[in-house]
Amino acid sequence: MSSSVPRLVIAAPSSGSGKTTVATGLMAAFASRGLAVSPHKVGPDYIDPGYHALATGRVGRNLDAYLCGAELVAPLFAHGARGCDLAVVEGVMGLFDGAAGEGELASTAHVAKLLRAPVVLVVDASSQSRSVAALVHGFASWDPEVRIGGVILNKVGSERHEGMLREALDASGVPVLGVLRRVEQVGTPSRHLGLVPVAERRAEAVGAVAAMAAQVRAGCDLDALFALARGAGALAGDTWDAGEALAFSPPPPLPVPVPGGSAPRPPDRAERARPQTPDGLKVAVAGGAAFTFSYAEHAELLAAAGADVVTFDPLRDEELPEGTRGLVIGGGFPEVYGPELSANEPLRKAVASLAESGAPVAAECAGLLYLSRELDGLPMCGVIDAKARMDERLTLGYRDAVAVSDSVLAEAGSRIRGHEFHRTVVEPGAGVAPAWGVRVPVRRVEGFVQQGVHASYLHTHWASAPGVARRFVERCVGSWATAG
Repeated sequence: MSSSVPRLVIAAPSSGSGKTTVATGLMAAFASRGLAVSPHKVGPDYIDPGYHALATGRVGRNLDAYLCGAELVAPLFAHGARGCDLAVVEGVMGLFDGAAGEGELASTAHVAKLLRAPVVLVVDASSQSRSVAALVHGFASWDPEVRIGGVILNKVGSERHEGMLREALDASGVPVLGVLRRVEQVGTPSRHLGLVPVAERRAEAVGAVAAMAAQVRAGCDLDALFALARGAGALAGDTWDAGEALAFSPPPPLPVPVPGGSAPRPPDRAERARPQTPDGLKVAVAGGAAFTFSYAEHAELLAAAGADVVTFDPLRDEELPEGTRGLVIGGGFPEVYGPELSANEPLRKAVASLAESGAPVAAECAGLLYLSRELDGLPMCGVIDAKARMDERLTLGYRDAVAVSDSVLAEAGSRIRGHEFHRTVVEPGAGVAPAWGVRVPVRRVEGFVQQGVHASYLHTHWASAPGVARRFVERCVGSWATAG
């Protein structure tokens, strides 16, 4: 199969140049023309895709060549962009900035090459005139496999300033596709981990996205940008599908044959893709303002494995969804909502009771904090015998990890790539049975495995290891059978 969806990658020389404003504004502006726009974000960022989803009405999806592997970038893109008229991909950091010590891996340039997509460079022109031509020339010539199809000049002070910039760029061969004036920043407040997520300020976020769209419509040549996107051509390869991903993931180990009996039959692909699960097997996934960090593919894989995926809000719901046999608590900002989460004692007790029953519970980062005994002195679920607190130091970066203990997510010894992003500390950092061993920034073990609980700081992308979802659902089935 192949994807011929028109596509653009929005990049910049560095962070803070205006990528999010331009990318989100373009998504909303094209969507207002009646186009079905597929939104994507390079890297592990969970927050920008929320604004992208608001701009387009479609799920914002991440493209991460480190977490998922370069071979999955195009298939995941094709999955998200299926049936769309245009795809807009917001880059990460500077165009050529990738995983530390890994060359171009996971950079915006790397993803643009994997997608065979033209790049639009957003340049903060607020403190330069003729020098902009040297900067653009350098970026356009650095890697001949990366096609810089145009420039959008941001924070331009006046018509005279614009004229000088355009004159300088005339000789560069890179067309100017937009000019955004130096105006008061669109209202997208930030805090300790970046922008405030859409789920926490939906009404204000709607206004912010509308303002970005208006700014882009006024300053950018949308027709020229769409023509550039259409020139991307066909993208060869398969389209990712959750069911197919499960079918091609390694099968579970065969049962030990009974002496004198026949050899066990290996499961066929259909059985591996969707194991036999009881009707109504529910896996509850935490959502709401406190738990906004999640990759869409996780829920899709759980559903493909046979689970009925139901979202609940720990800030509002006092009970888990009826019939819950598995629980997934992803990342977010429990430290911001500590008093509210602590005050919801009925739900905290319900979570603790589910975990005590042996039902599978997978918690990442914010989920780890919520399962701890306390967070900044406030009582939490008490599933993990640890205390969590805010910290001044930012822990950030990709991680190569190996499972230290058998758990509902992985067999001991299995390897996965992940990402850490937090300003909190959990003490102790690991349980008697740790979850992962990591090498960066130092060799250490972290996280907790106990009964059916797997709790860790590490964010992972299950598309890279779909067997994780199947293993989790299988453990849910086993827990249900035991409870029944």
